[in-house]
Amino acid sequence: MAQLSDDCFAFGAPLMPIDDAVAHISSRLHPVEETETVPLQSADRRVLAADITAPIPLPPFTNSAVDGYAVRGDDLPQTGERAFPVERRVQAGMSPGQPISEGRAVRIFTGAPMPDGADTVFMQEDARLEEDGRAILPPGLKRRANVRPAGEDVAVGKTVLRAGHRLRPQDIGLIAALGLTGVEVWRRVRVAVFSTGNEIVAPGQIRGPAQLFDSNRFMLIAMLARLDCQVTDLGILNDDPAVISQSLLGAAAEHDLILTSGGVSTGEADHVKAGLESVGSLVFWRVAIKPGRPVAMGVVRGTAFIGLPGNPVASFVTFAHIARAAIQALAGERLSPQFSIPVRTAFSYRKKKGRREYVRASLRKAADGSYEAVKFPREGAGLLSSLVETDGLVEINEECTRIEPGQTVDFLAYPSLI
Repeated sequence: MAQLSDDCFAFGAPLMPIDDAVAHISSRLHPVEETETVPLQSADRRVLAADITAPIPLPPFTNSAVDGYAVRGDDLPQTGERAFPVERRVQAGMSPGQPISEGRAVRIFTGAPMPDGADTVFMQEDARLEEDGRAILPPGLKRRANVRPAGEDVAVGKTVLRAGHRLRPQDIGLIAALGLTGVEVWRRVRVAVFSTGNEIVAPGQIRGPAQLFDSNRFMLIAMLARLDCQVTDLGILNDDPAVISQSLLGAAAEHDLILTSGGVSTGEADHVKAGLESVGSLVFWRVAIKPGRPVAMGVVRGTAFIGLPGNPVASFVTFAHIARAAIQALAGERLSPQFSIPVRTAFSYRKKKGRREYVRASLRKAADGSYEAVKFPREGAGLLSSLVETDGLVEINEECTRIEPGQTVDFLAYPSLI
């Protein structure tokens, strides 16, 4: 595992724009050092460690795009219908046989290889078959119609996927079409997750009258799984700096990232802060984002530590923008802008300048067929229902101070965030 310096997260400015935070992370965190080759069946969501170059063209041979009749371009009817004796049939998977004869047609099916000399296919719907077996073909078809040339999709030698790309099902389909059985990927990022605090208990345990069930840890583990991390659940740690220190040291030895939420603040009684500072370094980033609070960034024996806010919505949002960027950097994934779609607002909103804000909203279809964003009716970074009952986040940039109904804004759907 790559070792980080204790001061790698140091940042001098009092308020950190979110874009600067992401840039700071991506410039200081580097991919895990190990790679492995995995079969395609296990490659979904893995990050490529090497480019993939096409060893063959796609399609590998010229073939028919439709069921119909293949002919030579020189024999195409020009002014009226023409009768073509059908000399044979070629189905997908068959050899095309001998070259096509002049003035003849070959009955051909979708995906079947084109016989030498044939370069045009009439769709069977446009043909008429006579009782004597001749195909009557109409005029007007252009040469090379309904034919898929070899290499039309992918030329041999083309780089089809770059290192740093997180694989999707369609990517795996392309790799399989090239005849490859495995891919070289970065090792999965190992993340240790824990919670602290006497005020929380694990689901299924007896909850005291002043306690809450630990929800953030399970939410974070689920989000990490979507990024294909190898997660270790350390559970709930006791509010004891010595216990926390030893747990952090043990986690740092076996993981690339340590992640928690809540319990890390600038308060005097913060046990995680005390435990962390006894074995590593800790800085608080005042990220210019709402919902969100200062994000704790630290290093324990060369391993990154991130402490997200304790309120569930703030934890979710800062994970999507801070922790996600860290995991992508560790995983060797190329960072790309989050995909947003323009929608109209169905609400008014006021905010301070200099801070990027994310408003929980649902999408509904307006009378004109376009989509508009409807704000969740209640505020509060502790409302888990606001994440469950909405479709995504309206992103309001730093310079904007007010939103009015009918204004176009950027909308980030939840699947684009995790």
